[in-house]
Amino acid sequence: MSTRTWLEDHPRIHHAFIPVGACWLNLQEGWWRIFRKTALAGRSFANPDDITQATAVATRQLNARARPWIWGRPAPPTRQLRRRYAYIQ
Repeated sequence: MSTRTWLEDHPRIHHAFIPVGACWLNLQEGWWRIFRKTALAGRSFANPDDITQATAVATRQLNARARPWIWGRPAPPTRQLRRRYAYIQ
């Protein structure tokens, strides 16, 4: 059975094509992980106002130290070349 036939038999399910260059969409997952760790991790909240305050404080802190997101692992440091000596006879 082909995918198109199966999709025709299941009208509630729609196939969504993801563009090849859309890897940047996953950056939001990393941001949410950092935000949850900053604002919500290890805390218990008594009411919605506490959550709102923690969210506002975490947002201010993250914006204060914001810098461009670098995708992937940083490049390894370049190795320093050894000094080259010229021996004169």
